[in-house]
Order: sequence, then structure tokens, then C-alpha cells
Amino acid sequence: MIRFIYADQLNAFPLLKRTMFLDRADQFKTRLGWDVHVDANGEERDEYDALNPLYVIWERPDGCHGGSMRLLPTVGRCMVNEHFLHLTDGVRIQSPLIWECTRFCLARETDPGTAAALMLAGGEVMQGFGVEHYVGVFDARMVRIYKRIGSSPEVLGSEGEGRERISVGLWEFNPEAQARVAQSAGIPPMQSRAWFDASFGAMPQKVSAAAA
Repeated sequence: MIRFIYADQLNAFPLLKRTMFLDRADQFKTRLGWDVHVDANGEERDEYDALNPLYVIWERPDGCHGGSMRLLPTVGRCMVNEHFLHLTDGVRIQSPLIWECTRFCLARETDPGTAAALMLAGGEVMQGFGVEHYVGVFDARMVRIYKRIGSSPEVLGSEGEGRERISVGLWEFNPEAQARVAQSAGIPPMQSRAWFDASFGAMPQKVSAAAA
């Protein structure tokens, strides 16, 4: 199932919290070799986890993390504006209608369709909070995943070649994209909406993640 959890709520889900940060360390440090910080407990965090982001998390039946992504509004601090302006020709992306999606992580041997389920849930956040686009930085390996899911971004800028290529992309989520992603995830949109409503209610207040 999908859970929508702000950082200051994670302590209510200790197993989910610990396995998410462990899986992030496994994916970004061990498997991809990124220059990220892993603490003495084997967990990966960065400065943006301290800004009370909204996490979209696929929880496996045993309560462990299966996949997740991290959302922050671009009106506040975000990675794309502080570290990747060279990919947007120096143009800052700042709008209450655009949120940043980072740390897209999939656990080893996670359930089939987890990536698509996360993107479907991300669409629920967009609809619920009045967000029109996500912006995010992604590497070459993600291009195939996005195509398979049926939700490829508009590329704003790139650098590097082959497997080392990284890009900044902009996603929108219209009804056609929702239908494609829901089919890929094997999850009816009504179920995705029910998970969202369980966290925020049927009529969520449109506030930024940083202010919640």
C-alpha cells in the first residue's frame, strides 16, 4: 500500500522509516556509487530530509519499505535550485504550482509495479494539493523506467553521455497519464485516491509541504 508521510510523522512508523533510509543507502551509495552520506547506522540522509518533506512510500505487507520518493515545494529550498542550476541555464524553478521530486528509490526485490505505484500516488498529491508539475533530476537508467511506466518528463537540460548522463525534467499528470500509469501499476485510480484520502481526507487543504 501507499503511505503519504511528512518527515515529522516518520517516528510513528519506525520499521518503515528505518528500512527506507537503509534502502536509500543501498541504492544510491552501494549500487549507484553516488557521493551521498551514509551514517553509522547505515542510513542515507541529506540536508533536504531536515526540511520536513512529504514522503510517498510503498509499504510492503511486512511493514518494510518497498519504494519511495521525496517531495518539496520549489518556493522553498530544493535540490534543483541549489545544486543543478547549470542544467537549467541558471534559471531558478520557483512556483507554488511546481514541486520537486527527489530520492526516487526502489528496494531490492520490491513488488512488481512499485515504481508505477509511486508515480500514480504522486499524481494524487498533484491533484490534492493543486500542483501542476514536478521537477526532478534523473540519470540515464531512469529513462527506460519512465517510458515503461508511461510517464516520461519534458527534459529541460542535460549533461554527460551514456550511463553518466543526468537531466532535469518536468512532469505533468493529466487524465491520460493517470490511466497509463494506473495500468502499469495494476492499481485502480480509486484505490490510489483512497490511500491519499486516508492520509489527508477527501478535501485536503492546499498548503505547501514545507509549511505542514
